[in-house]
Amino acid sequence: MSFISKLPGPLLVFLGAFCLSFGGLIVKSFEGANLWQILFWRSVFFSIVVLFFLLTTYKKNFFNSIYKIGLPGFFGGIVLSCGYAGYVFAMYNTTVANANFIIQTQTIFLAVFGYIFLKEKITILTITSIFLAFGGIFLMLGSSLTSGQMIGNIAAFIMPISFAVLILTVRKYPNVDMIPLQLIAGIGAIIIGYIFSSKIILSSHDLFLGFIAGFFQVGLGFVLITIGSRYIPPHRAALYILLEPALAPIWAWLGVGEIPQTIALIGGLIVFAFVTWRIVDQFMESEKN
Repeated sequence: MSFISKLPGPLLVFLGAFCLSFGGLIVKSFEGANLWQILFWRSVFFSIVVLFFLLTTYKKNFFNSIYKIGLPGFFGGIVLSCGYAGYVFAMYNTTVANANFIIQTQTIFLAVFGYIFLKEKITILTITSIFLAFGGIFLMLGSSLTSGQMIGNIAAFIMPISFAVLILTVRKYPNVDMIPLQLIAGIGAIIIGYIFSSKIILSSHDLFLGFIAGFFQVGLGFVLITIGSRYIPPHRAALYILLEPALAPIWAWLGVGEIPQTIALIGGLIVFAFVTWRIVDQFMESEKN
């Protein structure tokens, strides 16, 4: 951990997003595992990484760090575990491009929920970006009406909605530590995967992919982004994290030959453009202040 902490913050966030971008390809590469088995083993190895990170970070205060998140942190962890389940479900049932572009709408949901529940100010620019982004999403959904991917597209919304609820919880209760909360989310996802799996035994090939997904893709990605975000403003970190949805469809194309339909790609690029627009606008505002 000490070596990682010495690296520049932007590089850490960049590398973390790079790790996360392989999620769709990994899910598509399983041979015999169903989505609940994938969720179970991905979450097992992810939880091990988070547990190790917590032990090395908080040391003697480990149990106290879990206790201090309280009911709001526990609630946020459960919500995020549902988001992790939605992520795997979406990647399993629709294209990587569709799932990633829809997941990036988390900033849109955050703005809407913030306005509704926390009475946060919402600008004309934000309202415009919301309508245009959802216009792009409707193009994507329309391209999947006859392809059997609609359920995956709908499930993809669980992740951005859960993440938006999580961020609003942290805003409402600023003392909630996001890091111990991730352990609750990982354990919750393990339970969800176990409940819906008829069996958890996998082939050695699929078990190895579960290890790669949990330990390196989401586990290492989480650690790198968590450490890197300490040294750079949040809006700048959000810009680097956009690398994930940009690269994920490329890996799926190169790895498993998955090519999204043209209309879905156009819709996805519209979503990506306006989410990026919103983040850049937030970044410019923070630089002025």
